[in-house]
Amino acid sequence: MNINLTGKIALVTGSNAGIGRAIALALASNGAKVGVNCLNNVAQGQEVVAEIQALGGEAVLVQADVTNVEQIDRLVNEVEQALGGTIDILVNNAGHLVQRVPNVDMSEEMYDRIMDVNLKSTVFVSKRVLAGMKEKGYGRIINMTSVAAHNGGGPGGSVYAASKAAVLTFSKGLAKEVAASGITVNNVSPGFIGNTMFHATFTTDAARQATINGIPLQREGTPDDVAGAVLYLASNLAAYVTGETIEINGGMMMR
Repeated sequence: MNINLTGKIALVTGSNAGIGRAIALALASNGAKVGVNCLNNVAQGQEVVAEIQALGGEAVLVQADVTNVEQIDRLVNEVEQALGGTIDILVNNAGHLVQRVPNVDMSEEMYDRIMDVNLKSTVFVSKRVLAGMKEKGYGRIINMTSVAAHNGGGPGGSVYAASKAAVLTFSKGLAKEVAASGITVNNVSPGFIGNTMFHATFTTDAARQATINGIPLQREGTPDDVAGAVLYLASNLAAYVTGETIEINGGMMMR
């Protein structure tokens, strides 16, 4: 069996760098046309598009804020117009810890920022693509949760952890709603993934090494490790899998 996504149109939110970039490249390498999305750093997004084109693939970059419903609508419209059809595969990758804030210091503004980028974006980008998927009787939605959804996250990360737990549960509910339309909805749940801005920003070298020491596979994950799981869920190999979560953490948390 092999993975062939030729003719499929994919949208990967937050795909200018890190895990999102690896996912976009993996989907394109297996035949999908890819909508690349970024909020900032357009140059990075253009580099991802250029990499896909160098592989012989087709891609378009759309800068948009996926916490804003009007911009979500524009994002999907531009991707579908540029790539010639409605979206078959959606990867809700955009998300962020935003800032480590103890609950005693949590402001309403910070709470909204964290929930919007992680949960609101997932809910409303999914909503926007569902009509096209239902019309075709086919769709793959893959959402990004986290090991934090299970263990409460690191210091100052409880609201982030809660937002990722909400994504996990939302995905199960959505999977039930759309299953009869031939649409699957699943999660990937990364653990400690290196080569990302997340840990470059929020994790000290000492904390990084301590975490690796506690991982049974004795290494941090890579964006490609996550992309491989997404590729499986996006393919027909996972046609009978929905409402599930794939844990990608090297054994640091076994469920």
